[in-house]
Amino acid sequence: MKVIEIQNLHRHFQDGDQEIKAVNGVDLSFEKGEFAAIVGPSGSGKTTLLNMIGGLDQPSKGQIMVDGENMSELSPNQLIDFRLRNIGFVFQAYNLIPVLTAEENVEFTMLLQKRPAEERTARTKELLTKIGLGDRMKNRPGKLSGGQQQRVAVARALAPKPKFILADEPTANLDSKSTENLLDIMAELNQEEGVTFIFSTHDQRVIDRAKRIITLEDGKIVSDERVEG
Repeated sequence: MKVIEIQNLHRHFQDGDQEIKAVNGVDLSFEKGEFAAIVGPSGSGKTTLLNMIGGLDQPSKGQIMVDGENMSELSPNQLIDFRLRNIGFVFQAYNLIPVLTAEENVEFTMLLQKRPAEERTARTKELLTKIGLGDRMKNRPGKLSGGQQQRVAVARALAPKPKFILADEPTANLDSKSTENLLDIMAELNQEEGVTFIFSTHDQRVIDRAKRIITLEDGKIVSDERVEG
């Protein structure tokens, strides 16, 4: 079952007199439950592509269908609501709210969705325990290591049970042990909950775990390989 279908996608930027073709004619689709990495050198269009899939950026041309919805036809408010219900984001910079505890950060999206308090509390405790931070629920981000903060960010992304997670360089600021821990957690949740993960990454450790590797160069797909085993 395809959850994302991309057809003839372009994103062009104007830099003075020069037109930059960040994404240049991409055709791509993703099935439910994939664990895929979009890779390529800096400037290849990885983050731009991920941002368009997530509705954070608009294409210059082409179409993105996410779970049957044409992203280009949604109004700004509809887009916000669609992201809230369907997409979890994990960023390089964690993007946790510093004044909230780990528990409150994880609960935040569910609060915006107006989920019942009992459900929010149970889901938050379940995820923080699963990622090994059940004893740090009351800590604010400033009292957590970088690896712990990124684990909280993953739990926050997963909390509302999105259809897929977009992770933009999620391991870029982490040491090897934190990266391996985080990837173990993501792979386990991918298997257990069937959530589709799409990474944008330079990190070979992420690439080695991916079940599908999509390589971009100059905004075009130059290879798309599935990994067995």
